[in-house]
Amino acid sequence: MTIIDAWLQHPTLRFLRDDMFASLHRWTGAQNTTVAPPLEHTIAAMDQAGVERALICAWIGPCGPLISNDEVAGFVARFPDRLTGVAAVDLRYPVAAVRELRRAVHDLGLRALRVVPWLWALPPNDRRYYPLFVECVELGIPFCTQVGHTGPLRTSETGRPIPYLDDVALEFPELVIVGGHIGHPWTTEMIALASKYPNVHIDTSAYATHRYPAELVEYMRGRGRRKVLFGSNFPMITPDRALGGLASLDLDPQAQELFLAGNARRVFAI
Repeated sequence: MTIIDAWLQHPTLRFLRDDMFASLHRWTGAQNTTVAPPLEHTIAAMDQAGVERALICAWIGPCGPLISNDEVAGFVARFPDRLTGVAAVDLRYPVAAVRELRRAVHDLGLRALRVVPWLWALPPNDRRYYPLFVECVELGIPFCTQVGHTGPLRTSETGRPIPYLDDVALEFPELVIVGGHIGHPWTTEMIALASKYPNVHIDTSAYATHRYPAELVEYMRGRGRRKVLFGSNFPMITPDRALGGLASLDLDPQAQELFLAGNARRVFAI
């Protein structure tokens, strides 16, 4: 059984020690650390869950890179058969952001763009995203983002699928979009967008299977079987824990294969 994880981070020390993750550390029981874990730690977490490949992402926010595109490219270079890189950019400078995205794809080999709206307090229909959407279409890469409420103590408003992501999908029909973190408490809105737009998808990162809303499970079993991708959001949740109740979803063999690997393989051209 092939498994592809659509949202994973290998944390740098800058990432682990940022104050915005304090609430997540309380939930997970993580302790303050002075040493970044080795990349082998992340690969071992994948191995424990039988994850064959993961989309490993950069993080750039208003205070600078927490995980840089070059660091992600370095991770991929060490395990090219296990990792596919996802770029991040600085939204404050749109022209430089487009140039950095081109560099990340053409020079570093990264295969998608991820922007986390709550980092910037800017929803994805803000004008600063639009040059990046055009570039994603031209480069033939997906735009990945976060939908739903936030774990960190930041506004959740930017994660509402409607109207924000709805506007984007309407104005950029060629753009492939992956909304990560299910969209709770607006999961029904996210399902509506994935049903309405051929290029809109959902990933389940940050949620264990037993916490999937019933409407999402029903969607995965039927008309949405080609629309939902497995994700963990490691290190916030391990892939093994995220997949722990897989059998309880009662997916038929085709739906399960698409959820665990087939949809990610198609969306990210892996």
